[in-house]
Amino acid sequence: MSLSLYKIKIGGVSMLPIGSIVYLKEGTSKIMILNRGPIIEQEGEHTMFDYSGCFYPQGLVPENVFYFNHENIDDVVFEGYKDNEEDRFQKLFSDWKKDNEDQYIKGKVTEPLK
Repeated sequence: MSLSLYKIKIGGVSMLPIGSIVYLKEGTSKIMILNRGPIIEQEGEHTMFDYSGCFYPQGLVPENVFYFNHENIDDVVFEGYKDNEEDRFQKLFSDWKKDNEDQYIKGKVTEPLK
């Protein structure tokens, strides 16, 4: 599936639904998206990433939760379930991000996930 299909809403790129499975750039394992817009504390700052995910098919292992951004995705293997509620969520989340952009910094991925 082409990543270009999703270039609509996150800074011009649409968010992938929860349950989507992706390969990250330079990655060798499939990652399943668990969450969108997670905010974690990093070096004393509230830091937001576009996604959190876990290895697929292993599932959630608390020590192996990965945070990444849309630009880190190389390939979409499977798109998660999407309905009208998903469309509504994306609009509300986009509005929330604009209204609260001074409350967090954008996270950066500094090394490839293998």
